[in-house]
Amino acid sequence: MQRRGHLIAMGGALLLLGGCSSLPASGPTEYQFNRAQHDPRQNTVGYGIVQVSPELISVLDNEAPPRFSSLDADAPIVHQAHNDTVGPGDVLQVSIYEIGSALFSPSSAAMAAASASGTGTTPSPSTASSLPPVSVDGNGTIEIPFAGQIQVTGLTTSQVAEAITDRLRQKSQAPQVVVRILSDIANSVMVYGNVRQPSRITLTPNRERILDVIALAGGENHAEQADADYVVRLTRNAHIAEMPLQVIENDPVQNIVMQPGDRIQVTLQPRSYTVFGASGQVTQTQFHTPVLTMAQAISRAGGPLDARADPNAVYLFRFENASVLRRIGMVVDQNAKTAPVVYQLDMMNPSNYFLAQKFRMQDRDLIYIANSSSNKFYKFFGLISTIIAPGITAAWIAK
Repeated sequence: MQRRGHLIAMGGALLLLGGCSSLPASGPTEYQFNRAQHDPRQNTVGYGIVQVSPELISVLDNEAPPRFSSLDADAPIVHQAHNDTVGPGDVLQVSIYEIGSALFSPSSAAMAAASASGTGTTPSPSTASSLPPVSVDGNGTIEIPFAGQIQVTGLTTSQVAEAITDRLRQKSQAPQVVVRILSDIANSVMVYGNVRQPSRITLTPNRERILDVIALAGGENHAEQADADYVVRLTRNAHIAEMPLQVIENDPVQNIVMQPGDRIQVTLQPRSYTVFGASGQVTQTQFHTPVLTMAQAISRAGGPLDARADPNAVYLFRFENASVLRRIGMVVDQNAKTAPVVYQLDMMNPSNYFLAQKFRMQDRDLIYIANSSSNKFYKFFGLISTIIAPGITAAWIAK
């Protein structure tokens, strides 16, 4: 009877052995990864697997995003010289000083009549008149009484005053004109996003820089967040560049001079990465340091598990810049800006630990540590032990 019970248990074990491949797993093995890469039915996004190597690290390090300093180098010289020019939307205050009978004095007509009759007093030697605020229209012109329309776009306040004076010389005795800007739209930048006081910041001849205008807008609105989590986007002449705020703070070359018309957007973007597979911890982790390496990211998740993981099959999933993938020989759609790629790190090779210390993580990277191909066998063995152990124990007690 006992012999029959043993046979039944062994038969059940053999049946389970046939179903070993159907046991649950936390993810694919290296073999399954390689097979899926070449199967269009499984690889529907068209990813490729690239080994982490010194050449790859070099390409990634040299592929820097557009720097603010590159935008500054392309800036027209005329815009770098002044922040006091007039443009559409500005509001000007025009003051005119005249000698004798003044064109713009309210009492000039009465004074002229009294002088002609011989009964009036001697005209005032000089008269100062301030015109109502003058707006610069969309064509860049202003309208001044007795002077007509004057094109002022791109002129400084002194040059605008000269242009008005030239128009009035034939009609007024020794006119002198003073112009100042009441509302400066042309010489301003927009600062918005995650700042305390989103606003239009007026530039001055002092030549404010990026950090200056962010400070004038009140700075970041969440002081408890690390500066590395704030991204500054600069839009200038249809060109866009962005970088972490902390990079600008640490690299004075990137703290460039603002130009009229620039737009600065400050965005809070907490960076994170995700770990799946045979690791000590399946988790999503935020990182606040300016640079986080792949070695640091893996260690924070507990590293590969000895009992389950395949150390030579550690994968990092990323939507990479298309220019990077073209440089390493991958075929990428000509119009694509990014494309999916899987970087593989062989942690059985000691030299690759040095590469892992140089490989920089990016926001939303995904690390997957593959299961060992023997993992299912150990699962199956544990399952068999669970099933037959009670029978073995009962047989031993029966003796």
